[in-house]
Amino acid sequence: MVSRRAFLSTALALPALGLRAPVMAQAPVKVPVVATFSILADFVRRIGGDRVDVTSLVGPDGDAHSYAPTPADARALSGAKLVVVNGLGFEGWISRLIRSSGTRAKVVTATTGIAALKAVEGDGHSHGHSHGAAASDPHAWQNVANARIYVTNIRDALIAADPDGKAAFENNAAEYLTAIAALDVEIRTMIALVPAERRRILTNHDAFQYFSKAYGIELVALRGVASDSEPSARDIANVIRQIKQGRITALFLENITDPRAMQRIAAETGAKVGGQLFSDALSPAGGPAPDYLAMMRHNARQIVGALTQS
Repeated sequence: MVSRRAFLSTALALPALGLRAPVMAQAPVKVPVVATFSILADFVRRIGGDRVDVTSLVGPDGDAHSYAPTPADARALSGAKLVVVNGLGFEGWISRLIRSSGTRAKVVTATTGIAALKAVEGDGHSHGHSHGAAASDPHAWQNVANARIYVTNIRDALIAADPDGKAAFENNAAEYLTAIAALDVEIRTMIALVPAERRRILTNHDAFQYFSKAYGIELVALRGVASDSEPSARDIANVIRQIKQGRITALFLENITDPRAMQRIAAETGAKVGGQLFSDALSPAGGPAPDYLAMMRHNARQIVGALTQS
């Protein structure tokens, strides 16, 4: 073990020998980024790597539709350099929170450039939502192809916020886009195992329209695109009739919604609930959907497993 006296003697001798003491490299200051919910936060972490410090306002298993912001959220926004929002009416509370926080952060809407689907209204699949005049379905991440647009929007916003990190952000985004493209192919391959006439499922709320259209799964939902709307007795009776006619072959609960209506339907029809799907939030770290890629893979496996076994 080197004594303190010997260490100091060596350090003092360095200048005499024309040598400099080693300089410790300073880690770059991380860019403080606020994302409105866990799926967006995962995108930011994947692209930003160790150059970002990410805060997710709505955490795992949280419902961003009905979220009530806290004073801590306003503080997080006031200290942020970048705020990442989904848009399309998903976070009805975010504009008020941004104003009240006084933040000077740049706000990026991750869905910019996505061809939004209309919220399904009046066809028996859903029955209203709480987004006011907004008529778009905000759950665009449920089509893996749309995730490419989320990633490029977030990448470009991070580069603008931290130009020195440009190469890192571009490399991280390129790797992630490769993984996203592979996942899209994987899901299509899985769905192809299910005969077309069997691809019909029931979910708690209408969060899977993008998944349905992209991958050829017909969807019936008890609620509209807002998870806080309640199904009517007529909605439930209609679904029970369709199950008894054999038109719906799998029922699924979501991680963010009240399961009681679905459990009642299962009890009255004898239909089996196929498992839990993750719609608007990731699972906690130890769960089956701790990141976006794992979430989409889990959902596809749950759906295909239920449809091929039922």
